[in-house]
Amino acid sequence: MPVALLGWDAWCGRLGANPANFAIRTTGLLALIFLVLSLAVTPASRITGWGWLGPFRRMLGLYAFFHAALHFFLYFWFDRSASVRDTASEIWLRPYLLVGAVGLGLMVPLAATSTDRMIRRLGPARWKSLHRLAYVAAAAGALHFYLLVKADVTRPAAFAAALGVLLGYRLVAHYLRLRADARKYRTAGPAAPSRPTFWAGKLRVARVFVETPEVRTFRLASGTGPGLPFDFAPGQYLNLSLVIDGVRVRRSYTIASSPTRVGYCEITVKREDKGLSSRHLHDAVRAGDWIDVQAPAGRFTFTGAEAGSVVLIAGGVGITPLMSKVRYLTDLSWPGEIYLIFSAKTEDEIIFRSELDALRVRHPNLHVTVTLTRSARPDWAGERGRVTPDLLTRVVPEIASRRVHVCGPTEMTDSTREMLLGLGVPAGSVHVESFTSPSRSAAGPVVQATADRSPVPIEGAADATVTFARSGATTLASTNRTVLEVAEASGVAINYDCRAGICGQCKVKLLSGRVVMDAEDALDAADRAAGVILSCQARCVDHVIVDA
Repeated sequence: MPVALLGWDAWCGRLGANPANFAIRTTGLLALIFLVLSLAVTPASRITGWGWLGPFRRMLGLYAFFHAALHFFLYFWFDRSASVRDTASEIWLRPYLLVGAVGLGLMVPLAATSTDRMIRRLGPARWKSLHRLAYVAAAAGALHFYLLVKADVTRPAAFAAALGVLLGYRLVAHYLRLRADARKYRTAGPAAPSRPTFWAGKLRVARVFVETPEVRTFRLASGTGPGLPFDFAPGQYLNLSLVIDGVRVRRSYTIASSPTRVGYCEITVKREDKGLSSRHLHDAVRAGDWIDVQAPAGRFTFTGAEAGSVVLIAGGVGITPLMSKVRYLTDLSWPGEIYLIFSAKTEDEIIFRSELDALRVRHPNLHVTVTLTRSARPDWAGERGRVTPDLLTRVVPEIASRRVHVCGPTEMTDSTREMLLGLGVPAGSVHVESFTSPSRSAAGPVVQATADRSPVPIEGAADATVTFARSGATTLASTNRTVLEVAEASGVAINYDCRAGICGQCKVKLLSGRVVMDAEDALDAADRAAGVILSCQARCVDHVIVDA
């Protein structure tokens, strides 16, 4: 719009005695205005709590680059008669031009990396570090303006003051964050891990280990350095993006390794006959392959700071998040009592058996009980049968006073939760993560998570639709596209940031219909009760109406 108005004024002859100079200065001023506005978005968003401001940051930055590039082009074309040699010579001889050229040069990589694809390719941490150059570019622009004017420096001084306030805010906010993190660490003690940060990129499959005939562990490492490019807490999970038969499939898997082992992270996956991604991982993925990953996510965590003891109850492959906690706590020699009750079908299906035996010997505070639900060999000396109230009271003294984490098939976790409440464990002390195995799921649309924490394949949903109630748009929605992706294709604006179900910016209310979500980390109990969904994760099961 500003350029259109400038063009109209030029057409009408209203640019004064020197139209070229007026256009050059106007576009330069617009570039500075948009650049300062783009830098103001983050502070404004944090101060007001208006998350919807976030998507405007990149747009304003691109406007700034557009006007800065036009500013230079007009100077090159009209003032220097499109002579490359004359332009380069003039820039080298005049400091204000050299400073302005440096500022424009710094904006080129910022504009080139402004897409979602480049954010994923660089990773949010490196992308943010690169885009801090926007402050340097803005400072160069303000200095360029100051050196240009001969007498009245009011406007360049105003830009410099605005930049000073914005940079001061960022420095103060960073200092306060560091103090808060330090205070949290001192309060939580050495068991508190580094603050988890969202990251997206590729990890290399370093090793593949066979745990049982149906379970494998995939060790993932960075391809650019000795450590992982993100932090995580014990019990969190990764979002994987796999290409299977030419189709991109997104699945989530719990991290089974400990955050203390910073060189890698591991996922432990059971091969399910009806599990599309688990079959692909077992059958096709080998050491040396690369996998697209977004991490970390999940609130099913325990660091030792939350309670003085913990009871971990696992069913089958539900041992994976609990094993991360066991490894973490024993790595730190945490002094609290750890009670692990692990229910498996047979001896051959006891995942991490040898490691648990070794940990139990070296850490007297780790108490491991394994119970087999199917016929065991005569020499089996452990427990038999499912987890029962009698078993829990026998192996865990004073269980009502302890924090309990339960993970396993939905039917197992539901019944175990009821047992624990019946034994006097407060509801607030029981933390559950459950899944539904594809091999046990009923026919027809299912919206629970599978054993690999992903939706069961949806049958008969090919003609699903999405209606955006406020926008009035209705469109077909295939099961491999999220509500957010459908909205973008339909021109419906929904705020978003991470696209991994972590930040919560893309929340919308589900008015009717059913959806399935790969991850819902950003939803709390109140959101679920109100029918709120994450549009970046939700895929339609049937005819869906959302408030957008």
